Amino acid sequence: MSTRASTYDAQVLRREPLSDHLVRLVLGGPGLAGWTSTGVPDEWVGLVVPGQFQSRYYTVRSWDPSPEGAELTLDIVRHDVGLVTEWTGTDCVGQTCTVTEPKGSFALPGTAAWLMLVGDLTALPAMARILESTDLPARVWAEVPEVPEGYLADAQEVSWLPQPGDGLSALGTVVPDLTWPEGDGYFWMAGESAQMRAIRKHLMREKRLPSSAYDVMGYWRGGAVRQPRAVDPGPIYRAGRAAGKSDEEIWADYDEARDR
Repeated sequence: MSTRASTYDAQVLRREPLSDHLVRLVLGGPGLAGWTSTGVPDEWVGLVVPGQFQSRYYTVRSWDPSPEGAELTLDIVRHDVGLVTEWTGTDCVGQTCTVTEPKGSFALPGTAAWLMLVGDLTALPAMARILESTDLPARVWAEVPEVPEGYLADAQEVSWLPQPGDGLSALGTVVPDLTWPEGDGYFWMAGESAQMRAIRKHLMREKRLPSSAYDVMGYWRGGAVRQPRAVDPGPIYRAGRAAGKSDEEIWADYDEARDR
């Protein structure tokens, strides 16, 4: 039996470029009725853009449940290529996309006296929201292609690190050389998956931190290339929508097509 996450249709209300590689989408509309935030500051949703059937995952930058019109804000990294990059490069205001129910993992211990946040551009929305959620002293290391001015205004201290290139990261070399504050705190990091695995090992074996003292997540895979699919989900999605089928029925059609 399918256990797919609940989905919600949302309309793009506004599109705002924040930098050359970061664009803000504000989503709303009646289709978001019933969508509820977890309240976890690094929560994320799956996003399916029009005419496609694959989810890409993005941090919820903010959620305003105003009865006058709820708004869900996503700050999206634009790469050189990609389904969402192509879509956000167009005038997508007024178009309808699909988002899933949110999930989050940030779990600040009650004994924490400080925060260390490390990430690349994909982690920036989560780091900004985490900083807004706490008054603890926080230090940030952010690897970006260009600095989005004012984006991390709530941070006491930010080290902006140059990104080696699109689809590249050197964050794995940064953490072993960091100077850690005294006492109990919380370390949060997100970025390229292979480097995140190496950092987890460093925290466990070298720093000997308990699992409750850190959260390290792989947001994307370096060297990943879009592979041609045996079955293009786009036409199946559009045909299903035109026929008035539910997401569950469209998924079943897609699964059946792949099994042929």
